[in-house]
Amino acid sequence: MKFASVNQSGNLFANTPVLSHGEAFEPLLSCSQLRIERIISSADPDQQLYDQTEDEWVCLLQGTAQLWIAGVTVDLVAGDYYFIPAHTLHRVLYTTSEPQCIWLAIHLERDCATTHGDVNSISSTQSTT
Repeated sequence: MKFASVNQSGNLFANTPVLSHGEAFEPLLSCSQLRIERIISSADPDQQLYDQTEDEWVCLLQGTAQLWIAGVTVDLVAGDYYFIPAHTLHRVLYTTSEPQCIWLAIHLERDCATTHGDVNSISSTQSTT
């Protein structure tokens, strides 16, 4: 497996930009079937609707957030993660400013991800909207 870009080391909580709107995406590692990135969210996230060609696993490392995923509202707190299959419509509804939301996102080419048990089992509340 050949990596297109590699950050040999770093700290996910260091050098975080302060944003007034939207999100900042920082690639950390990528290869043909895998992309890992750090995402920093402002308190005013874009309401962009995503329809991605790859599976995405996201973990909220810091802050509180609310996502809309295929008609379901998902509340996340630091430490929660969620698996979003490819072509599942989703968007960020809300993110906190204090503390600022920091995410770790792993994007996998379709059918690359395998799971053990309920991958979307988190402790936060989920409601259908």
